[in-house]
Amino acid sequence: MGRGDLSDAKWERLRPFLPVSNRRCGRWRDHRQVIDGILHRVRTGVQWRDLLERFGPWKTVYERHRLWSTDGTWERLLQQVQAAADAAGEIDWDISVDSTIVRAHQHAAGARTDPPPGPASKGAEPVEHQGQSPWQSLLARRVHHQAPPERGQPLPSAVPDRHRRPAG
Repeated sequence: MGRGDLSDAKWERLRPFLPVSNRRCGRWRDHRQVIDGILHRVRTGVQWRDLLERFGPWKTVYERHRLWSTDGTWERLLQQVQAAADAAGEIDWDISVDSTIVRAHQHAAGARTDPPPGPASKGAEPVEHQGQSPWQSLLARRVHHQAPPERGQPLPSAVPDRHRRPAG
């Protein structure tokens, strides 16, 4: 038994809830060996292909994990083990959160979400393009201060000539 493998006591608790082979597809590799391989991968983050040989073929371990994930076996195992432990009085469902160790990110510290209002002097007239981005304001001023084009003429560009790319 390697470090991180299921102990005998944990295996005996888990074994009654594991699915049995339907014998149509042949024999399954030992559940304990495969589960130890899955736990090793979860614990170490190793690639499936790099699993140690003592866990059996990596493809077998991967396929069992994928199959049990899709058909809900892992969820059922968790529920059944929790129910058995709860019935035996081994689970304490009371939790306590100590606020002295719970920290919020600095951006969650009540920062304003709206931009601060601009400085206003007494008797000042409202700004014409307030609430627009600088580019929207530039575009509005550029289009606003140009004469409308003659019929059949192209619309004036909002981009100054010095910022245009050369054609061609």
